[in-house]
Amino acid sequence: MSESTVRYSPRGRAGAIKGFLRRFLGYGGAQVGLVCLMFFLIVAAVPGILVGPLQTAINATGDFLVPPSSQHLLGTDEVGRDVLNLVVHGARISLTIALLATVISLVLGTTIGMTAGYYGGRADVWLMRLTDFFFVMPSFVLALVITPVVLEVMGRGGEILGLRPSLFVIIVVIGMTSWAFVARIVRSQTLSLKERTFIDRARIAGSSNLSIMVRHLLPNLVPQIGANGALVVAGAIYVETSLSFLGLGDPLQPSWGTLLSLAQRAGAASAGAWWCLGAPGVCVLMVSLSFVLIGNALDDTFNPRRRVIP
Repeated sequence: MSESTVRYSPRGRAGAIKGFLRRFLGYGGAQVGLVCLMFFLIVAAVPGILVGPLQTAINATGDFLVPPSSQHLLGTDEVGRDVLNLVVHGARISLTIALLATVISLVLGTTIGMTAGYYGGRADVWLMRLTDFFFVMPSFVLALVITPVVLEVMGRGGEILGLRPSLFVIIVVIGMTSWAFVARIVRSQTLSLKERTFIDRARIAGSSNLSIMVRHLLPNLVPQIGANGALVVAGAIYVETSLSFLGLGDPLQPSWGTLLSLAQRAGAASAGAWWCLGAPGVCVLMVSLSFVLIGNALDDTFNPRRRVIP
């Protein structure tokens, strides 16, 4: 059977997908990560059905700082809001910020890394020096410096794409400061792929550079981009949580980081209200760990050098 038949026939494609799923799901970390992630995605998708509308100080249903009970499974906060209600609604905001920021990061990192690796020369030198700057400088530090300045210019009123300006700015800033890791990996893979025979055939056939990168290089880079994208999501969650904890989030659309910030400002730790800090903190850790487990399993699945028979 020819190579083209194996690559493009529906039967060959279906067999490749089944083989990938069998290897990927053979890792215990992948199974744990997927189950945990699916749980939080479902929670984030239908918060209103699960716990009702987001509670505020006006429609709070409990007393101040009530410990977990049958009526309030995760207790209440400093203004009587149900913590379970806040955490469930916060899941949508935190995951939305992390996923959208990751999309921006992957697009930037893939474009810059593939361009540098394919063209080489001065383009490679200048793009890699830019990448080195963002790689050495922690994305959290850059985001911490840039976010307040942009918010001061834009203001906090109104909405942008359904999000408050503070959250929209956090998404863009995280995405534009966390792409360097992806760019370096994509560049190294591109340097190897562009020397392959199928790239030479595409050049001889008259394909343009853009066509070669999009139609021939990019599909072969998708596995590595996906594996590292899962790790980028975990990093984005941590950065968003840190920024929100420092007061750059939006209390009208509270993420898990914002809930931690509000609890800290209200003195939840000194008052012994561990549930106000523990609930959103555990959620951040579980979701981040899920993406790390999935990312490691994808890397083991796609990378023959790391592949271990489960």
